[in-house]
Amino acid sequence: MLHLRVISPAGSTDEALARLRSHPGTAHIVVHRGAALEPAGDLIEADVAREAADEILDLLCGLDLDHHGGITLESLDTALSDSADRAEEAAPGESADAVVWEELLSRTGEESRLNGTFLAFLAIACLLASVGVITDSPVTIVGAMVVGPEFGPLAALAVGLVLRRGDLMRRAGAALGIGFPVAMAVTAGVTLLSELVGLLDVSAFRSGEHPQVDFVYEVGWYSLIVALLAGAAGMLAMTSAKSAALVGVFISVTTVPAAGYAAVAAVTGDWRRSLESVAQLVVNLIGIVAAAAVVLALRRRGQRVRTGGRPLSAG
Repeated sequence: MLHLRVISPAGSTDEALARLRSHPGTAHIVVHRGAALEPAGDLIEADVAREAADEILDLLCGLDLDHHGGITLESLDTALSDSADRAEEAAPGESADAVVWEELLSRTGEESRLNGTFLAFLAIACLLASVGVITDSPVTIVGAMVVGPEFGPLAALAVGLVLRRGDLMRRAGAALGIGFPVAMAVTAGVTLLSELVGLLDVSAFRSGEHPQVDFVYEVGWYSLIVALLAGAAGMLAMTSAKSAALVGVFISVTTVPAAGYAAVAAVTGDWRRSLESVAQLVVNLIGIVAAAAVVLALRRRGQRVRTGGRPLSAG
């Protein structure tokens, strides 16, 4: 179940209540007349079945409440109520299969922004990867994978492709197109400085004695297959609110490690492995976005079939 909060101008409240009460996927409807101060109006609350959320949002947005009032949704972990049970049974489909498109747009839009926090996490992840590459430590490589924030913009690219949202694609593209070069430049600079002061010994890397992390730059069909599977799993996790599964996606694809490897290889003058690492990075990024977009398109088509072909709120 999802908890719905609506700020409605007084003149629209009765119609909003009528639309909520007419939908079988709603329960626990409450109205507080005159409770809202900014914007001024009434506060309406209700619990809605996740699989009915898009239809209900369409009904409310049809009253321009998203412009003249406000609409928020939040997940409910527990709802003990016969009324809530009936709402979930009446809503078409299964909760785990439902995609709340406005929620997905909001989430990917926020996670795709290029900001200081994103750059900091990406740079730290690449630095961790560089340490793992130099010390031949797969454990450190895995740590870098978990820290990396790149799946947010990748998911945003997939959402932008499927929903034809050019603004989302441009924002996500900027985050990746600027973020990775900046993180790699920082990694290269720190690696060079660490070598100069004797903090890191890259002699083993120069000699090629690092067999446990060779997978980072070796491009092949398995790399593409893993990227495709990770992209599909990641989008399933995002659209079904099973965020715990995203950790498995983070540690399965060598995006950040490939960027860190490329930076270290460039510092040591091994341009062949540096370019191969960049190729690995590009292949994995494309594979993740492609698979995520396919999964999202299939889920969108399936949801349209379950709702009788009615248009979905996100386009």
